Amino acid sequence: MRQVCIVIFMLAGFAALAQTPSPKGASRAGEPVFLDPAVLTAGGQRSEVRGQGTGAGDQNSKLENQKSPALPATNTPTTSLTNLSGYVPDDKYKLRVGDKVSLQILEDRDLPRGLVVADSGELDVPYVGRVAASDKTCKQLADELKARLEKDYYYRATVIIALDVANRFLGRIYVWGQVRSQGPIDIAVNENLTAGKAILRAGGFGDFANKKRVKVIRSGGTNGAPKQNFELNMVDILEKGKTERDMVLQPEDFIIVPSRLINF
Repeated sequence: MRQVCIVIFMLAGFAALAQTPSPKGASRAGEPVFLDPAVLTAGGQRSEVRGQGTGAGDQNSKLENQKSPALPATNTPTTSLTNLSGYVPDDKYKLRVGDKVSLQILEDRDLPRGLVVADSGELDVPYVGRVAASDKTCKQLADELKARLEKDYYYRATVIIALDVANRFLGRIYVWGQVRSQGPIDIAVNENLTAGKAILRAGGFGDFANKKRVKVIRSGGTNGAPKQNFELNMVDILEKGKTERDMVLQPEDFIIVPSRLINF
């Protein structure tokens, strides 16, 4: 009887075990397996999640890390797109007071700036200030500005200076005394203005002019040269035709025509 009871209990246990349901989500043999595509990598393997992120979060973080690099700052050493093969800087003509030039710094990407050589012989250059320009060629001045700009302001400066309008006057002389029209007279470029011509341009002699003792006074200038005085006999030069005795004037010369002591 005891053995029969043991057999019955064993059969009941096997029956209960057979009816116990399998764990939730576990697949049975022969059934298809469904996987979430969000957690798969491109190679078919399950992606690795770190921290609290998901597979989509990792993709977003990768997109953020692959942003385009920042543009280079202004005036960094980049390749210039400007073709300068057609520009030849002037190394012959020397700038003078009143000349109009155009200045352009290619790295600024601005249009050329018009400048005028002041009476002091200087140009007012952006960033640098006043720079001596008189008696320098455009090439010399551009090279000087390039060095000064690259020293303090630019990594590389491409400076272009071109002459726009040359001053057609070289300077002025001044006529005073016994002439019809006293005052300054302009000397044109390449003009050989003599004392006799200047007096004629001033309207000729006055009624009481001492034509035989016309004075020309030439200042020494800034190079330390002494002042010079010349005396000309305009009767010989203008009335007798001895033009070889006339003298060519220079800017800032003074012509003084004195009066006769006895007027009759």
